Amino acid sequence: YGRICPIETPEGPNIGLISSLSCYARVNEYGFIETPYRKVKNGRIIDYVKIIHPGQSSFQMGEMVEKEEFEKVVAQLRKKKKAQLPVAEPTCFYLTAWEEEKYNIAQANAPVNEKGEFINDLVSARQAGNFKMIPKDQIDFIDVSPKQLVSLSASLIPFLEHDDANRALMGSNMQRQAVPLLRPEAPLVGTGMEHLVAKGSGDVVVCRRSGVVEFVDAERIIVRVDEEGAANEYEVGTDLYLLTKFLRTNQNTCMNHRPLVRKGDRVVKGQILADSSCTDKGELALGRNVLCAFMPWRGYNFEDAVIVSEKLIKDDIFTSIHIVEESIEARDTKLGPEEITRDIPNVPDNILRNLDENGIVRIGAYVKPGDILVGKVAPKGETQLSPEEKLLKAIFGEKALDVKDASLYCPPGIEGTVIDVKIFTRRGSEKGPRAKAIEEEEIRKMERNLNDEIFILEMEKWRKIRSLLVGEEVARDQKVSGIELKKGTKLTEALLQKINLEDIPKLKLKDNPERVKKVKDIERKVKRQIDAMRAIHKEKVEALKRGDELSPGVIQVIKVYIAMKRKLSVGDKISGRHGNKGIIAKIVPEEDMPRLPDGTPVEIVLNPLGVPSRMNVGQILETHLGWAAKHLGLWVASPVFDGISEEEIKSLLKKAGLPESGKLRLYDGITGELFDQEATVGYIYIMKLYHLVDDKIHARSTGPYSLITQQPLGGKAQFGGQRFGEMEVWALEAYGAAYTLQELLTVKSDDVEGRAKMYEAIVKGDLDFKPGLPESVNVLIRELQSLCLDVELQKKEKEEILPWGIDVPQILKGEG
Repeated sequence: YGRICPIETPEGPNIGLISSLSCYARVNEYGFIETPYRKVKNGRIIDYVKIIHPGQSSFQMGEMVEKEEFEKVVAQLRKKKKAQLPVAEPTCFYLTAWEEEKYNIAQANAPVNEKGEFINDLVSARQAGNFKMIPKDQIDFIDVSPKQLVSLSASLIPFLEHDDANRALMGSNMQRQAVPLLRPEAPLVGTGMEHLVAKGSGDVVVCRRSGVVEFVDAERIIVRVDEEGAANEYEVGTDLYLLTKFLRTNQNTCMNHRPLVRKGDRVVKGQILADSSCTDKGELALGRNVLCAFMPWRGYNFEDAVIVSEKLIKDDIFTSIHIVEESIEARDTKLGPEEITRDIPNVPDNILRNLDENGIVRIGAYVKPGDILVGKVAPKGETQLSPEEKLLKAIFGEKALDVKDASLYCPPGIEGTVIDVKIFTRRGSEKGPRAKAIEEEEIRKMERNLNDEIFILEMEKWRKIRSLLVGEEVARDQKVSGIELKKGTKLTEALLQKINLEDIPKLKLKDNPERVKKVKDIERKVKRQIDAMRAIHKEKVEALKRGDELSPGVIQVIKVYIAMKRKLSVGDKISGRHGNKGIIAKIVPEEDMPRLPDGTPVEIVLNPLGVPSRMNVGQILETHLGWAAKHLGLWVASPVFDGISEEEIKSLLKKAGLPESGKLRLYDGITGELFDQEATVGYIYIMKLYHLVDDKIHARSTGPYSLITQQPLGGKAQFGGQRFGEMEVWALEAYGAAYTLQELLTVKSDDVEGRAKMYEAIVKGDLDFKPGLPESVNVLIRELQSLCLDVELQKKEKEEILPWGIDVPQILKGEG
């Protein structure tokens, strides 16, 4: 309880073997899982604090004391002058599973008054794992929070308490399969955990030190640090945050940062500076809020099928970016090194149109299956040359006819834009012109970042020095930044503001050893910081120029990144947060979708029969609440086990001017007539999952065959065929489809001669071919031979038959 989540575990063979830690659980130094509780004394909840620094009090460091007692001690010490106050932080009691068996532990949602005392005399509590009603003065601890029971992933499901555990399990697991969308949107109905997950995932850019934003663009944010009331008044510094742009993840999805701050904004430590591809203003955003109706629609949403409006495709609501990495190696072979080049034998120019002079595809090129991404030639083995080839070799030297095409081609199912090319060259070998250009670009970026940071530090240095000069006297008449200064003039804040920062060193002032010391101190600190930055920059540049560690025998590795936009299409899998998953069955024009009485077409139609048997009613409550929230312009947090009640949802619907039942009579978009009954309408949060139809679709005519059985390979990765198994054969036998069956078992599978003849027949345009003997028969015979069973296939000549169908007797043949 409160240690391992009872909901989040994989479906399938590992169910229950892989578990997740609950929200507040921690592992102690002995490796046991503990969960936090708050102390209860005499029916009242007592807050405790942990001493971080004892100050001049009698407390020990690390001691846990009651908050009220701690406050009394602090109040007494405050009365004394210059007393050092103790420092503490709020704390809980962490118990392991066997420690908590001794105590009575109340639930977090037990009603208490403002003093922290239990209202009811009997409180529902756990005693050695059993739930009992226990008098309030016998309670020892109380849970920290209702969501203490579940893991982080399950705590993101609103109305979890209304869902069956099996469906909640699917819901928490499917949130991990959500694809980052082009424009993510935070859920209208959340649980209040979204911002914690976003920040804790390390996916967003979080401000390290407070300051002012000096520079923002799509690639970087520079913050000038000026922490108010910092320990050191003259600390200067800048923080550079580099943003990730269109980076490929291991799931082939796209990670991209979008800045949330503007130049001149004041930012504090811990503030979110930039969103990632899965967050919206610092909140986790895995999908979109869409207007949904629960109703059948012409049979298209039978059995978990889903109907979506064309609007979702047109407005790119569920469009995601996918990035694929294709790589090729140039190796040192026995016959000589492989070469990356544009000069490929027997390849027409129009296929080479996207390659640069080194044979590598240019960034920004649109590629389709079959296009060359990187041209590579490999040396051929020595073959016997014909007299003509000998002559050519004598004339043109070694290079003629001795290389073969080994280029990287764009694989089937991938069509998109090349967004990046990375070239890794072996240490010590010469880099090509393209690799040098990429390296120079990287160094230029690093130098730009370094110069910007130095410039901001210099400006900050003069700003600090300017603040030191207030009240100083001018030593002699002078003109600075167009301002006349008389001898003896005292510098004021307003006067110094008019003087440009770079002109401050020109000021001639009366001697003041204290000021000179402070100015030198600031200058020394800034110089030290700039020197450290330059040293780091130099190291990075050297590492970049040095080359890469590649495996033995590899001269170069080239990686090409291709980005594709995937719109929502029929066959994609989508899901809500309650395990309500479905496949898109039909994309309907906007005008044909069912519409609300005010004419708004719904965006998605789900089948109402998917709710009662699965017992995930949370989705219905989410739909009602989402509808009210959308109309009222609210974002609702409904925490797990402590969520909003039905009555509150009804009152919100009433406040929004919507029917309290959450149902409406809809109009059919095709006929314009009213549907017979009311349907539940509202906003539901839908995610697009990683199982995309474009990645799974696959077709084959001819392709690779297995060497042993001579049957086509299986699977999309091998460009294989579909398996026609034992049971499928029975089905064709039951139908008596003899010729189809014969074809499938011979020429479409492992009859080597037959398939060659069939291909020939199709090419020539006649339909005359005879299936032969499947290779599997030979495999069987060889296996039996390996067991010392001599099996031979003997062909028997057919006996002659007389025209009227009677066998010819042997005597008639004259054999007596």
